[in-house]
Amino acid sequence: MHKFKEVSSELWADFEKLFGNNGACGGCWCQWWRLPKGGKLWEETKGPKAKRMMNKLFKENKITGLLAYDGNKPIGWCSYGPRTVFPRTERSKAYRRDDIDGVWSINCFFIDKHYRKQGLARQMLQAALKFIKKRKAKIAEAYPVTLTKDGKQLPPAFSYTGPLKIFEDEGFEIIQQISPSRPLVRKCL
Repeated sequence: MHKFKEVSSELWADFEKLFGNNGACGGCWCQWWRLPKGGKLWEETKGPKAKRMMNKLFKENKITGLLAYDGNKPIGWCSYGPRTVFPRTERSKAYRRDDIDGVWSINCFFIDKHYRKQGLARQMLQAALKFIKKRKAKIAEAYPVTLTKDGKQLPPAFSYTGPLKIFEDEGFEIIQQISPSRPLVRKCL
């Protein structure tokens, strides 16, 4: 049975261990959604700078999310928080909304390669929803991936927002789908 801990400054070492030398995927350090735009800004941020930014958020306890554990070993990460701390959502036509008060985003899953395809993302989603409800959020929102045009799953590096199926199984509904591959799902809490 896995356990889940909501992050705090004391868990930085576990987060760092899970993300490894590469910062999870391509030096992201879970900063993709936290930047107002991509392109040149993203290229200048990813890697060591993104790691420093995330470390500062941990030190100042300005980060929300959870770590999954197998015993004492960190094996998974799920990022969530008030939508307003993820400005990238407003830069994407697929996710832009006017009704964001009280909305919390669940926007990133990272799972140790030895624990993938075992249902951990689903378990982390369930744990995240419990933590978000405790914070009195009104709505949980996510940006899951769908299958490719030929019905295949995307590689893990491109599936970091989680598969649509786990959200649908937890009662999320598609409320906006400007692009076939980029649905926006929500669940009232």
